[in-house]
Amino acid sequence: MQVIWERSQTILAADGCQRGGGTSTTARLRYSTDMSLTRTRSRRATINDVAHAAGLSRGTVSRVVNGEKYVSDEARQAVEEAIARVGYVRNSAARNLVKQESRAIGLIIHEPHSLLFEDPNIGSILLGANEVLSKADYQLVSLIIDSDRDSRRVADYLRGGLVDGAVIISARASDPIAAAVADIGLPAAFVGHPDGTPDLPYAAIDNVEAARNITGRLLQTGRKRVGMIASALDRDSGQDRLAGFRAAMGEGFDPRMVVEYPLYTYAAGLEGMQELLRRDPAIDGVFAASDAVAAGAMTALQEAGRRVPEDVGIVGFDDSSWALRCRPQLSTVRQPADLLGSAAAELVLAQLSGKPSPPRVLETDIMWRESA
Repeated sequence: MQVIWERSQTILAADGCQRGGGTSTTARLRYSTDMSLTRTRSRRATINDVAHAAGLSRGTVSRVVNGEKYVSDEARQAVEEAIARVGYVRNSAARNLVKQESRAIGLIIHEPHSLLFEDPNIGSILLGANEVLSKADYQLVSLIIDSDRDSRRVADYLRGGLVDGAVIISARASDPIAAAVADIGLPAAFVGHPDGTPDLPYAAIDNVEAARNITGRLLQTGRKRVGMIASALDRDSGQDRLAGFRAAMGEGFDPRMVVEYPLYTYAAGLEGMQELLRRDPAIDGVFAASDAVAAGAMTALQEAGRRVPEDVGIVGFDDSSWALRCRPQLSTVRQPADLLGSAAAELVLAQLSGKPSPPRVLETDIMWRESA
């Protein structure tokens, strides 16, 4: 139905009758019922439409659509051309319901919402996992946990059969969502290897060895008073990096030279460095538990009038975009976050295929730059 506005000039008197005198413009609404202008929703093409257009049986079309064998090249080409002509789209929801699968994998991110945009590792892990899953025709579904309520909501979502498996990032020790995944029997893999969690496959790096190596390299530059800004001690990465720092320091380890914060954030580095300067103004070296933490520490040092690296050498962990944004650029441990995401996704797909899924431990490298 088309709506047409028509304008007409009328002359109105005080009693509402048409008279001579002052003018006023009014509008009248006229309806057109030209049915040719009425939009109707087009009917969705079916497999029967494809069969009719191709001049083949429904069974042959079905075999082509489902990628089955025993179809001639000529028949396959005829079906593909017919699909293009009639605009047929396979109903994946109905197909998945029959097969009792969703073709979706959950990416469970156990981090505060604010950290999602500050930590480049999360994005790299996501992209690595998505690359593997998309090649296998799986959709990645992000599930963010920032509270106990989120944990309950996500656990209910997983029980509903809406995903076929899960990759779990930043799981804490005794993480309830990891326990829920194990109870459901959902194929899953950790990025990292948290303590007190179910015995699930994982993709990880050796955080202890990497932290020990970067701290040792810092000590080789002649630093005598070295501290650490530790973070995320409720998960394996934070605990292991502190253990590696302690191992590298040996008898020179001083617990007063370690400050602890709950998250790998710029703010933690800023506040932590200020605290270390208060505890020991003679500090001349710092291992920050992540690049974001190191960036905050570098800002605090510069605000305090300390030169980097002349007065204080500083090293980080990740080799993320934070490392290259620092001035001077940051010496750090490079962990392959994208490959960790890829490896974890591959472990989930292996379980879905009934194949072995042993743990994957990836290599790290030291990227030595100007900050130390």
